Amino acid sequence: MSMTLLLVLVTTAVTLAAWVWPRLHEALVYWPPGVARGQWWRLLGHGFIHADGTHLLFNMITLYFFGTVMELVLTPRIGPFGFLLFYLSGLLVAILPTHLQHRRDARFLSLGASGAVAALLFAYILLRPWSLLFVLFIPVPAILFAAGYVVYSLRAQRRGGDRINHSAHLWGGVWGVAFMLALEPALALRFLEAVTSPASGSLWQG
Repeated sequence: MSMTLLLVLVTTAVTLAAWVWPRLHEALVYWPPGVARGQWWRLLGHGFIHADGTHLLFNMITLYFFGTVMELVLTPRIGPFGFLLFYLSGLLVAILPTHLQHRRDARFLSLGASGAVAALLFAYILLRPWSLLFVLFIPVPAILFAAGYVVYSLRAQRRGGDRINHSAHLWGGVWGVAFMLALEPALALRFLEAVTSPASGSLWQG
């Protein structure tokens, strides 16, 4: 079984269990006072629970499709457990800026795999900037989607009020790009070349 499929199954199972047993939800959700009391598992646990079916379905579909591709790309370099650590570190890195901002806010909660999913998505976009992503069934070049996603997330984060942790999405994406560049720095130049040459294929040299 692939790590991506395992992550989808485990996340779905934990989410469903948390809907049945609210105490599990309370134990895993990111909650600043809990982390301050030493409940460090919340920095990862929040990524395995979701608010509702739409939230879960969207994240798991995105995780499956982009995770499957990135697992094939990364496993020859870092192995299956390296890929798992990349995903889990995406959850951690994505939530840390939120923690620094809200660490004294007892009313703040955050949950969902979106930070790690954004890491996979933006890692993929770095490799295939001109591949087509289907947004509401409309084909959009990946590089244009990434630009629009960042602009929207920054504006939505400043505006607030929608109960979505846009910061986690942004920092997850940053982590995905940073990880890939750390693994192969030459990707930066290849990406710039690919952006100006839409006919180029995958940038990964394996």
